[in-house]
Order: sequence, then C-alpha cells, then structure tokens
Amino acid sequence: MDRVVFLLNKTPVSVSDLLLAAAALAILLLAKAAFRSGRAPASNERQRELERKINAIGRQGAELNGSLRSIAEVLGSRQADLARLVTERLDTVGERVGHGLEASGKTAGDHLARLNERLAVIDAAQARLTSLTEEVVGLKDILANKQARGAFGQGRLEAIIRDALPDSAYAFQYTLSNNTRPDCVIRLPGDHRLMVVDAKFPLEAFIALKESANEEARKYASARVRADVGKHIRDIGERYFLPDETQDIAILFVPSESLYADINEHFADVVQKAQRSRIILVSPSLLVMAVQVMQAIVRDARVREQTHIIQAEVRRLVEDVARLRARVARLEGHFKNAQDDVASVVVSAERIARTGARIDNMDFTQPAEQQAIEKMKAAE
Repeated sequence: MDRVVFLLNKTPVSVSDLLLAAAALAILLLAKAAFRSGRAPASNERQRELERKINAIGRQGAELNGSLRSIAEVLGSRQADLARLVTERLDTVGERVGHGLEASGKTAGDHLARLNERLAVIDAAQARLTSLTEEVVGLKDILANKQARGAFGQGRLEAIIRDALPDSAYAFQYTLSNNTRPDCVIRLPGDHRLMVVDAKFPLEAFIALKESANEEARKYASARVRADVGKHIRDIGERYFLPDETQDIAILFVPSESLYADINEHFADVVQKAQRSRIILVSPSLLVMAVQVMQAIVRDARVREQTHIIQAEVRRLVEDVARLRARVARLEGHFKNAQDDVASVVVSAERIARTGARIDNMDFTQPAEQQAIEKMKAAE
C-alpha cells in the first residue's frame, strides 16, 4: 500500500496518500451537503434524498478506492517492468560502453606507442640537427675570423698534401730568400725550384655577396670580390715568383667546392686574370688530383733513381736462375741413371721368375738320361 505511484513536483505519492485524499474528498462533499441542508427546513424527503446521495457517494468512494488500488497495482507492475527494462538497457549500454572503452584504450595505447617511437626518432633527429647546427655555427665563426679561416684552409691543405706525398716532397711555412713564408711548397723531382701553394683566400666579400638583399648591395659585393681577389693575386705574384728559386706557376687553394664553383660561374674574368698571372685556382678535389699527378711523377723519379739497383738485382736474379738450371740438369741425370738401374733390376727379376717357373715344372721321378733327352728335344 505504501508503494510510490507517481511523483508530484518531485514529491513521491503512494497508494495510502491517494486513499486519504479520496476519503478527505468524500468528507468534504458530505459536509457541503449537510451545510446546504441545514440552511433550509429539514424534511423527510430531503433527508432520504440526502441519505441516497450519501450512499451513492460512499459507493463512488468505494469504487474510487478500488480503482485507485487497481491503478496502483498496474502502476506498480509497470514501474517494476520499467525498472527491469531500464536496468537491462543500462547493463547493455554499460557493456557496450565497456567494450568501446576497452577497444578505444587499446587503440589509444597503440597510437601512443607509435607516437612514442616517432617522438624518439624526432628526438634523435633533433639531437643530430642540434649537433649539426653547432658545427655550422662553429664553421661560421671560423670563416668570420681571418686567422681562424686561414688555419681552416691551412688544415685542409696540410691534410691533402700529407696523405699523398712523402715528407721529403713538401714543406709547410717554408721561408724563401725574400723572407716570405708561403703556406706550402712542393719539391718536384728533377727540378730544384719549388712550387708555391697559398691557402689564404679572401672570403669577406663572398660572404657579403651571399648576404646581399638588393641589386645595389650585390653589385657592391661583386666589385669587392673582384678587388680583393685581384689584390691577393697581385700579392702572390710579387712575393712568391722568384727566379731560379720557385716555379713559374703558383697554386691558390680555395678551401670550398661551392665557393670555387661560384668563382668560375660568376667571376670568369677573375679566373682569367689569375691564369694570366700564372696562378691556378684549385678546389680541394682539383688539388687532390694535382697531388696524385705529382705523386706519380715522384714515384717515377724514384724508380729512375733506383734503376742501377734494380739492374743489379735483375743480374743476381739471372745468375740464380742459371744456377737453378744447372742443378735441375744434374738432377735430371740422376733421375735417368736411377731409371736405368730400375730397368736392370726389373730384367733380373723377370729372369729369376722364369728360372723359378722352369724349376717348378721339372719332374724329378724320371732318370737323368731321359731328362737330358727331353731337354734336348725341347731345345730342338
């Protein structure tokens, strides 16, 4: 009876509350009817009519009470079915949500694992990029400083020369008769004159040309390039061309392949001016090729210098071959004598074998005379 039937303004209403409300309504109706009847004179007919109405109201109240109870029972069963259906739906939805969350968690875990792998790769690449950036910044600092830039070009030049030529074929910071000190001199075989190699290439104007933002700045930087390189070419010609001491040509080492390509592409007049001044501009790869050619020349000169030693060694080798041939001839004679002795031994062995066979075939039961006759017959 105390089961909640419905909610009224969020207030639960039970079956007992409905029954109390119906009883109160009936009492109010009775009181109203009595109030109306008290105002007029009482009569039997009206009293009987009032009783009939009260009885009808009682019956209606009983019917209403039964209807309310049936409604309460129906609402209770419907509420139980609704609660069960809601519970089943909530369980289904919870299961689906659980499966979905599990699949989403697994997928998110896989994505996070792949993301961590990619982040690790990105971190490694960033570390390499940071290291490369530091190296580039260090190289920029080296190239911005004249002394450091000269040391950088000198270092590359020394590495190339040391890897290809013997120590006696070159010298670094060699002092010439006019008290100048080129970066490197190379000694060619058969010629006492020295070949000069200079590694101090002017770079400030090229940096300004790369960083120029407009046409006027590029023109100014190009003119500065021509002026700086031209002055350096004149300085090499004045300092390092000494009669009977240095070669008629000198080498100007450009320590960068890209810089060498820019010079040949955009400053052909500078290259031609250097060639007219008997100065050859070389990049690291061209210097390696030139040094390899010099290495071949040095090797051929050393071979020519050691020709008498090679000839003496060849003569000794020929004498050793002649002695070896004589010894082989004597060994061949020994082998031939041994073969003859072996053939004689084979013949003797065959004779012994035949004699043994004849002895084995002789019949010692016959008289000696008859055996002699048979021998004579056999001999005939």
